Amino acid sequence: MSSTSAVGRPPAVAAGPAAIGPFSTAVRLGALFGPAVFGVTAAGVALPSVATALRAGPAAVVWVLTAHALALGVGTAVFGRLADSWGVRAALTAGSLLLAAGAVCCLVAPDLGVLIAGRLVLAAGSGAMTSGTLALLAATDPAVRARVLANYGGVMALFAAGATLVGGVVTAWLSWRITLVLPALSLLAVPFCLALATRPGSRRQVDVAGAALLTTAVSSLLLLIQARTLSLPGAVAAALTAVLVLSSAGLAWRVRRRPDGFVPRPVAGDSGFWTAAAVGVGVYGGLFAMMYAVPQILARSHGWSVLAVGAALLPGAVVGAVLSRVAGGLGARAGRRLLAGAAAVTGAIVAVAGVADGGAWPLVAGASLALASFALTQVVLTGEMSARLPLPLRGAGMGLLNLAFFVGGGVGSAVAGALAPSMGLSRVLVVVACFPLAAAVLALTPVRAPKGEPER
Repeated sequence: MSSTSAVGRPPAVAAGPAAIGPFSTAVRLGALFGPAVFGVTAAGVALPSVATALRAGPAAVVWVLTAHALALGVGTAVFGRLADSWGVRAALTAGSLLLAAGAVCCLVAPDLGVLIAGRLVLAAGSGAMTSGTLALLAATDPAVRARVLANYGGVMALFAAGATLVGGVVTAWLSWRITLVLPALSLLAVPFCLALATRPGSRRQVDVAGAALLTTAVSSLLLLIQARTLSLPGAVAAALTAVLVLSSAGLAWRVRRRPDGFVPRPVAGDSGFWTAAAVGVGVYGGLFAMMYAVPQILARSHGWSVLAVGAALLPGAVVGAVLSRVAGGLGARAGRRLLAGAAAVTGAIVAVAGVADGGAWPLVAGASLALASFALTQVVLTGEMSARLPLPLRGAGMGLLNLAFFVGGGVGSAVAGALAPSMGLSRVLVVVACFPLAAAVLALTPVRAPKGEPER
């Protein structure tokens, strides 16, 4: 008699030398993805110290976040496809090497340019950790997936809750350089997650041309947003515009010509995927922009230390931990409503803070709720899309979904950086508020279900 359910033990999530239960799976995967949060929130707290140490202005230092967002999104999408082809185990191994190399580069970087290059490499490796997490989450047994997601949401929210304080403590007591490489903590979780990666890869060839076209399109978009701030000549801006148009058109042609390419046609044609992507763009765009602007406003206008900024954001982020834990046990519709409410309140508070010229506590409240919205997005949309995407497309679909999220974050920080010189950091928040407000509206938009399923 071998039934474990007879003694009340949770069903195993993955086969291996020993059965791994839902709680253990959630903790392992949360520890693998969680440090990626430090690349944004902890790094945002450290930006004033980075600017001072490297004698860089706000418009230049924003690329510490923007470059990270771009490479993290692209890395997540690319390694999502590699996980489908090679298997998650091989993708995590390759990503670990990139993550370690990028961390070393950041630690020894003599100037801002080398630091940003290191952040690009580090973020690409971190993308392998996030895509591996998402692929393993999507592959969990549907019978226990809700339980895994509920626990995973709690772990992710704890990382989000502690990230700002950890960033402040590490920056104040050790070095801003160590703060910028905190995503490398994912390496500690890799050995514990390899036991979950039991499914072999499909060995299908990866569509390199499609990946290159997508990367070129999103990179040129972010550069164009920052064209004025970077003082790019008109001819360069025109060339970037042409590159954006041509690469986007080429990608669209590629999707039609190769349905199973880097952007699979079934994913590209799924309205539910695009709705979820747009919600994530709004949430991440608002978060990245706030993590760029808020710490600098609090440091420059209110005289707060990086440690004080991190500590002030901690209580509100803990609320996010509770909300995401609750969201993990809700259905798709109720989860979206909770996410929409958090995003709407975030946008309202941030708009008021911008109009009021950056009052300290409204800034803290808005940034804290942005962190909560981030955790909710991970739980609600990951659960929804894991159930929606067919198994052969889950790695690609989840990777592309998170590419959209992180590129949206890069757009948010790039917009804030581009507008800051002319509007001032505080007034920029009025524009930033549009991101979470749009996410709130889209989260309540009905999603057409796949054939044979009720509409959500």
